[in-house]
Amino acid sequence: MAIATTARRKEAPEKSTVRDAEEVQALLDALHDPDCRTVLDATSDAPLSARELSEACDLPLSTTYRKLDTLTEVGLLDERTRLCPDGKHASEYVRRVESVDIDVDGEDGFVLTVSNRDPAGTATRR
Repeated sequence: MAIATTARRKEAPEKSTVRDAEEVQALLDALHDPDCRTVLDATSDAPLSARELSEACDLPLSTTYRKLDTLTEVGLLDERTRLCPDGKHASEYVRRVESVDIDVDGEDGFVLTVSNRDPAGTATRR
């Protein structure tokens, strides 16, 4: 049996607003990428390792790592550490967001409202 740990950080608010043009563009680019969307879908129920995601999404492992980097950088995925009794710990990934709403604001351009998932709602034991 493996146990997953999360990085120590403050709990994310239930909703957050993204107004910075570069951050908005980075989020939209990630959501526009079909492989990123496939990874997000695969991580919606339970945390998965890069290898498990590669197999589940039918992506090469190198591509999977690139998509994981993109998704964690923009805050759509959380990276955890899967602790195994044999000492071979691995990173695993779980979807962090429930939804992203896009609004057009005359002053700021696009404004994104990101609704985060309840961290207790995702399995942490495998």
